Parts: sequence; C-alpha cells; structure tokens
Amino acid sequence: MEWLHLVSWFFGGAFITNAVPHYVSGLMGKPFQSPFAKPSGQGLSSSTVNVLWGFLNLVVGYLLLCRVGNFDLWDTGDAIALGLGILALSLPTARHFGRFHGGNTPGHS
Repeated sequence: MEWLHLVSWFFGGAFITNAVPHYVSGLMGKPFQSPFAKPSGQGLSSSTVNVLWGFLNLVVGYLLLCRVGNFDLWDTGDAIALGLGILALSLPTARHFGRFHGGNTPGHS
C-alpha cells in the first residue's frame, strides 16, 4: 500500500463528507452556503446549485476512493484513512455552518 493511496482516500472521505449537507439541502429545496455564494461560504446558494455542488463532491470523492489504488473497507489502514478524512472535514464544517444555523451553543463555540 502506497502512502499516496492513503492520502487519496483521506481526501475522498473529505469530499464525500462535503457532499452531504449540500446535496441534502438541495434535495430538500433549501438554500445553503456554498463557495459560489456572496460572500463565499457564508451567503446562500440556491437548492439547484447545492445539488450540483454536492454531486460534484460525490464524483470527486468516488474517484479518489474507488479509482485510486485498491481501497478495501475491511483493511484497517484503509478505513482509518477514510475515517480521518471524514472527521477532519466534519468538525470544522460543523463549527462553520453552526454559526449560521444555531448549531454552536453558547459557551461551546
């Protein structure tokens, strides 16, 4: 297993994680922050933009996870690389979007 494969799978997890809030918000017909809004990452983008952005993130995540190396979810090292990528994006994303959606409770922001 090459270390570059682990790096690819880490970023694959991050891209798949980023797809979730955008795609789900878009499917629900709700506007959500995106890189295309003004200001970027703070303003709201349409549900259509978010579906497209979420789908693009899914495609990139798939390519990094399934088309680079030989990812095996049953291999602990592979699963850890994916899991760390998911966690590495999940925590800062929760804090960032929590500012806009009430997810950061007082005293814990």
